[in-house]
Amino acid sequence: MDDYKFTEYFEKEVLRKRPYLKKEWCIQVIENPLKVELQEYNRFRFWGLVDELEGHVLRVITLEDKRTIHNAFPDRRFKP
Repeated sequence: MDDYKFTEYFEKEVLRKRPYLKKEWCIQVIENPLKVELQEYNRFRFWGLVDELEGHVLRVITLEDKRTIHNAFPDRRFKP
């Protein structure tokens, strides 16, 4: 987990709005993605399965370094 960082937005907003999320889940998705996509502003989207989310796919957004996590949320519309 030392290789990853979290933006202030993630720490103060994302975890406040979604207190059930765990940083470990975000890292798991980045390291074992179902899909990765370049997003506008040089950010990356990662989608992955997290057992604890009971079949829901977690979308994780990182900055361009792919190591700084900016946002995360269950993505109900994910299509592989």
